[in-house]
Amino acid sequence: MTAVDLNLLTALDALLAEGSVAGAARRLGLSASAMSRTLTRLRAVTGDPLLVRAGRGLVPTPRAMELRERVREAAREALALLRPAVAGPDLSGLERIFTIRANDGFVETVGARLLAALTKAAPGVRLRFAPKPDKEVRALREGLVDLEVGVVGEAGPEVRVQALFRDQFVGVAREGHPLWTAEELTPALYAACGHVVASRRGETHGPVDQALAALGLRRTVLAVVPSFSAALAIAKASDLVALVTASFYEANESRPEPGLPRSRAFPLPVRTDPITVSQIWHPRLDADPAHRWLRGMLLAVCRNGSDPPTG
Repeated sequence: MTAVDLNLLTALDALLAEGSVAGAARRLGLSASAMSRTLTRLRAVTGDPLLVRAGRGLVPTPRAMELRERVREAAREALALLRPAVAGPDLSGLERIFTIRANDGFVETVGARLLAALTKAAPGVRLRFAPKPDKEVRALREGLVDLEVGVVGEAGPEVRVQALFRDQFVGVAREGHPLWTAEELTPALYAACGHVVASRRGETHGPVDQALAALGLRRTVLAVVPSFSAALAIAKASDLVALVTASFYEANESRPEPGLPRSRAFPLPVRTDPITVSQIWHPRLDADPAHRWLRGMLLAVCRNGSDPPTG
């Protein structure tokens, strides 16, 4: 069996990511001449030029473009395989930035409590919350994010999923809204209101509309906004009715500030399925001690509603 230098995987990953010998050298802490020699070795091993001159820069060959994603994954898997296993991270010395992709509602509901719990146990830990425009798992697969939080859609068979908590939608209207004078909040009365909905993709139709349609009813959506916060703000300043999750409403409106518009939440007069919010990660991080700790802390914060143990 011909011996293969696994360091070439890391070097090839850096070269294809940076697109230049100098950039790859800086990334790996090597001299430009050492990286140039490594590129020569890679060309000999693969039988392909990999990067070729185009003006003042280098461009990848078709073979290099084909290898790019496979090399990145193979390099990370090799490093994970050869990394010594430990029982748990040294929290006092842990310095790491974790990137969590989640929607605004989750960040506003859980973000502060999670950050407080993490930094109390490990002062060197930092969080970076990334926006969640879709349910694609590419960011997890490529290592651009450490965790994704949300409702599981077409996540793909390779990812790991753990339920954090169950939630449900509630309606919200301002104090003094005509709805509160009705003897009974019926589906017809609810549908007759003007509505504001939150949707990252600008969609106006959802589970509530399906439930209303089954009763021969249809609501009028007058505004679509990108977040629950915006929907709530509009509902408190108008006669529009908002749709938000119960957890978001409780976190944001349970203690309203004096002098600001107030709102009230109500159970929907139609039945909708509960929502299961989960954390999702790539299996290459299963055995990573720091990542296991992060997942455990997030689970504890979501289920206990308070700071989890630091161990």
